[in-house]
Amino acid sequence: MAALDPENLHASVLLSETIRLLEPKPKEVFVDATLGMGGHTKALLETEATLRVIGIDQDDEALRAAKERLSGFSDRVQFVKGNFADIRKYAERADAILADLGVSSLQFDSETRGFSFRFDSPLDMRMDAESDALNAAELLQQLDEEEIANIIYRFGEERFSRRIARRIVERRNAGNPVSTTRELAELVERSVPRRPKEKIHPATKTFQALRIAVNRELEVLEGFLKDSVDILNPNGRLVIISFHSLEDRIVKQSFLKMSGRCQCPPRLPACQCGAEKLVEIMTRKPLIASEEEISMNPRSRSAKLRAARKLA
Repeated sequence: MAALDPENLHASVLLSETIRLLEPKPKEVFVDATLGMGGHTKALLETEATLRVIGIDQDDEALRAAKERLSGFSDRVQFVKGNFADIRKYAERADAILADLGVSSLQFDSETRGFSFRFDSPLDMRMDAESDALNAAELLQQLDEEEIANIIYRFGEERFSRRIARRIVERRNAGNPVSTTRELAELVERSVPRRPKEKIHPATKTFQALRIAVNRELEVLEGFLKDSVDILNPNGRLVIISFHSLEDRIVKQSFLKMSGRCQCPPRLPACQCGAEKLVEIMTRKPLIASEEEISMNPRSRSAKLRAARKLA
């Protein structure tokens, strides 16, 4: 198999904005909690010659690509296979932490991993292909109709979730469960009315929902944000790049709560959400990609960046 070329496979989103908000300084320790193919980390290492980075990723292919891309900085990078949710295992203290929550091009463009309906492949979708977690096909075989519908509605915000779930279960009961990306995409396409000139494929939301469920992406995010602030040194920076509204909502609400702003309903007589002034928010509104960046990298269109600084 030909060697991967990370420079051509994946463009790092909001790169200049990320570097500016992370504010790399001499001899600091950074954590790239979702290393991917190392684009953001490479830019950081090039910006500050004495910076050290702990790079975490659960995808073996991504780690191999990152090690190749960062081979010239190997003495300043510690590579760790793991989930960002377990950041406390891999870093006791840090001066800055970055998490890019998007699916990398390496995963999305894979013809075998099951992340995209552009290819006919087994319906897997696990970020860590070697893990014992249920893949997407197994999830659809084990859950009942209501559970499947709830996943597609909650994580994909798909209005026709119940119709899709019903057809998935009908097919399963007929002895022919959905097991490939093409089977699922065609089933969803028959279930969701498509408007004329609609550019987004009808299966997009369903695939997103299943990927989130398989990898427990939203389930672990709030805990990761809290743990990250805990291990940051005073004045440490936390930068999060999200790609859909559910992630961004969790980041926004978590930052507000950690900046001391109560998130409880106004009618409650006393705060019960545990708001505590731990950080100052560095981004009044989320930063988004410029039109120039979007034209060069269309996947940056949905990216939103939020940042916070730990109070001294």
